[in-house]
Amino acid sequence: MAKLNQVIAIEKGVKARVFGFLSSTYKAFQKPALFNGLSRQYQKKDEDGEDYPPEHVRVQMNADALIAEIGEQMTELFDITAQKDWANCEAKADVVVDGQVLIEGAPATYLLFLEKQLNDLKDELNKIPELDAAHDWMLDAATNIYKSAATLTSKTKKVPKVIVKYEATEHHPAQTEIVHVDEVVGTWQTTQHSGALPEPRKRTLQKRLQTLIKAVKFAREAANEASAPKKDVGAAVFAYLFASS
Repeated sequence: MAKLNQVIAIEKGVKARVFGFLSSTYKAFQKPALFNGLSRQYQKKDEDGEDYPPEHVRVQMNADALIAEIGEQMTELFDITAQKDWANCEAKADVVVDGQVLIEGAPATYLLFLEKQLNDLKDELNKIPELDAAHDWMLDAATNIYKSAATLTSKTKKVPKVIVKYEATEHHPAQTEIVHVDEVVGTWQTTQHSGALPEPRKRTLQKRLQTLIKAVKFAREAANEASAPKKDVGAAVFAYLFASS
């Protein structure tokens, strides 16, 4: 008796082949000329008339034959899919992490869904911003926001100042120049705020998620080891559908 994972592997190839065949027959059905042919011979009116060779156009497609082939190919697809779906009704496994059962008796189809969702979540977690390592952070319990230690920076302002280039003499006045210099006028006290995650916290979440994804994969593989009894359902469907009368 086949295992569910074996049936799933086979079903993919059967689907590709059958759908390819159906696509080609669909295109053929849209070309009536492929189903038509003719044979004709020329008979001249009298002995003095001109002769023409016989003409023959072969029928390239036979609708009944194609219908029979459709039934045969789709019967195989219906049967392999039924075999998979019936087995899926019984295919279950526990999701276990560090010896603890997180999900008991999860169906294989749900495990497949869960694995995809967790992989999508992994992409989300990877994008979470991290606290800037250039600062020391403390969590403010009142706001649940991280704050850095306060830093002090000087506030400066350009102030004009007269400088004497040459002192005055009895013959010449003093030569001066106005320059602008930076003068401290105050102090900024700055505290950084952030809603990002500490790097260790983010790494812990990523590690836990990866562990959970592995556990789900193991459970899915275990569920897919379930037996898959053969199902014959397609023959009855197409015996009714394509009956000659």
